[in-house]
Amino acid sequence: MDLRIFTEPQQGASYDTLLTVAKATEDLGFDAFFRSDHYLRMGSVDGLPGPTDAWITLAGLARETKRIRLGTLMTAGTFRLPGVLAIQVAQVDQMSGGRVELGLGAGWFEEEHKAYGIPFPKERFARLEEQLAIITGLWATEVGKTFDFHGTFYDLTDSPALPKPAQKKVPVLIGGHGATRTPRLAARYADEFNIPFASIEDSERQFGRVRAAAEEAGREADDLTYSNALVVCVGRDDQEIARRAAAIGREVEELKANGLAGSPAEVVDKIGRYAEIGSRRIYLQILDLDDLDHLELISTQVRSQLS
Repeated sequence: MDLRIFTEPQQGASYDTLLTVAKATEDLGFDAFFRSDHYLRMGSVDGLPGPTDAWITLAGLARETKRIRLGTLMTAGTFRLPGVLAIQVAQVDQMSGGRVELGLGAGWFEEEHKAYGIPFPKERFARLEEQLAIITGLWATEVGKTFDFHGTFYDLTDSPALPKPAQKKVPVLIGGHGATRTPRLAARYADEFNIPFASIEDSERQFGRVRAAAEEAGREADDLTYSNALVVCVGRDDQEIARRAAAIGREVEELKANGLAGSPAEVVDKIGRYAEIGSRRIYLQILDLDDLDHLELISTQVRSQLS
């Protein structure tokens, strides 16, 4: 089971804070550092000092880290033109020495679009399908040849399809709870399918849909990696667990029901139950980015038992 650190910087984090967490992620032996792609805080937090851009952040971290994978859960398809995003991700992959992964979604948070003047189209899922075709098509085009795409929403003619990523193939992550279109899209384009904040039962059901869609598309179901994103709150005792829950504005019992919370032993046990239904990777949503002791505890008493 791979454990990856997943952050939500729109809730309030500077680049320096993210750099500190990313370096701790690397030093403590975690597999990867991922971040959300949002421009507006959610809930009652003030969001200070304000949002940071996902791919600018990852470009900086690409030069400041050496081992960990870097990526997004999920880049919003509404934020960037697909040709531009293909260039950005390829460049950051080069800057990292081939450690980047692209999680791409349709975009959903209408309020942040209104706040920053970003169009919020109705046909987001159909646009996402074209975006995936364009990005993967650009990267797959041989050097010296050109790429064309003529769709409903995007039109590319004689693109040189440059630059190329450092990796032969940048892993693409697709995720969500959709019962039909999401599994079909994952079966066609994804290297990894991620379901966010889902129970073991719901995860098993969705993994089954994706596996079936992959087989219908002529792929081996096990060609994809299946993963979860879950909030985490671990403590050495009940007092520490309660303190960490309070720091992120959550209740302990709710966190235990809907995430990974409790003692290291409790969390290891629950991760094991996700592993039983086919999950091979957990993105640990860390909401208090100043609590580096939390990361150390997870590394020494949870990650070490799953290695």
